[in-house]
Amino acid sequence: MHTALNTSFPRGNTRERRLGKPVAAGAARTLRVRELSGERMAVSSPMKSKRRRLVTAGTILALGLQATAQDRPQDPGASVTILRPARVFDGEAMHDGWAVRVAGTRIEAVGPAASVVSTNAQVVDLAGLTLMPGLIEGHSHVLLHPYNEATWDDQVSREPLALRTARAVNYLRATLQAGFTTLRDLGTEGAGYADVGLKQAVDEGIIPGPRMLVSTRAIVATGSYAPKFAPEWNVPQGAEEADGIESVTHIVSSQIGKGADWIKFYADYRWGPEPAARPTFTLESLAAGVRTAHAGGTPVAAHATSVAGMRNAIAAGVDTIEHGDAGTAEIFRLMAEKHVALCPTLSAGDATAQYAGWKKGQQPEPESITHKRASFKAALAAGVTILNGSDVGVFAHGDNARELELMVAYGMPAVDTLKSATSVAARVLRMDDRIGAIKPGLLADLAAFDGDPSRDISALRRVKFVMKAGIRQR
Repeated sequence: MHTALNTSFPRGNTRERRLGKPVAAGAARTLRVRELSGERMAVSSPMKSKRRRLVTAGTILALGLQATAQDRPQDPGASVTILRPARVFDGEAMHDGWAVRVAGTRIEAVGPAASVVSTNAQVVDLAGLTLMPGLIEGHSHVLLHPYNEATWDDQVSREPLALRTARAVNYLRATLQAGFTTLRDLGTEGAGYADVGLKQAVDEGIIPGPRMLVSTRAIVATGSYAPKFAPEWNVPQGAEEADGIESVTHIVSSQIGKGADWIKFYADYRWGPEPAARPTFTLESLAAGVRTAHAGGTPVAAHATSVAGMRNAIAAGVDTIEHGDAGTAEIFRLMAEKHVALCPTLSAGDATAQYAGWKKGQQPEPESITHKRASFKAALAAGVTILNGSDVGVFAHGDNARELELMVAYGMPAVDTLKSATSVAARVLRMDDRIGAIKPGLLADLAAFDGDPSRDISALRRVKFVMKAGIRQR
């Protein structure tokens, strides 16, 4: 964000098998993993002697039937861990005295501690902590850093791509350590397709980080974005420019082909002779782009801060609206009717207001903050689905809990706020068959916090334990 998420996961999670998994004594000879007919199976290494076992077709079949692919709940022979916190928030409700059993990369069982069998399992005592699904960040920019360190213009136009990518590696680690195990990154802001490479590096275990949904370059109307210099200069922009139906649909297809999990449009922006935000694309062009993305199985996010921009985005069929600053009761009712989720990014305005000199807690709220608070309450009243998303990058990566704190401060019940970063977020991002809840069969993406965030949302800052796909990260 300039201020002045066809998701594919490797089947079988071979990376999780390679990195840090305890190996049972009976499996000590297992050195490599082979994929046969879509199933993962362990194959024993050759004996030092010339004797080699012949693996019969029946043995292969038996192993294949036992082996676990990505969409199965457990992995034969995988390490088993019992997590015993004070309470479990399963993505819907809080449960005192529950425990969770993790087998390999997945959750195997959850329920009252006495009912979760701990035989042959490592037990991790999380006394006093709340165990939750790994948190989900719905709007990040890992290739940006706080605007009080360098302006957006300077980052986009003066920082080398290698420097920005190196920073992003650290930011991904900080995000994971903060308990956020999945993020949707909504635009590289002039860094091309660097997010695609970062996602691949995370997936392959080269660097630590959350699961990433990426949107690559994002799409803007020609002349509407930035940076801007002398009019005689044609300088690279913070997003990819498009004009008209043919151009828009071509660029949507191109970005999907280069790795975009989500397409992001700027449905409005501050451009033209007046300072206010106004629509950039015509409704026809925007709708054509959305249809093209959806035809390719790719959801669409739209930056929209004005009533007109939000109305166009809703009519075009987008899946989420980012910011929604000037949303009205009527616009939010329309979003609820059309099942368009709102990613409010409360933290971005809070941060930029402080960068501009507002002393929070010591001075009255700026008008922009008062209006944002009111529009967020209107969205809640209208029943709009809220997806946690902070626009992190405007402020420090790893400080993602700031958004959840502001949601509560602006009137959202704490339990609903937790859902917006777990079960609701997973559903909006089309990942609820893998993450977002603590239930058998889902990936073991988990985080534990000191205290009860349903009573004190600031507990989300006290991260004590993080697990991603069954591997402890913190």
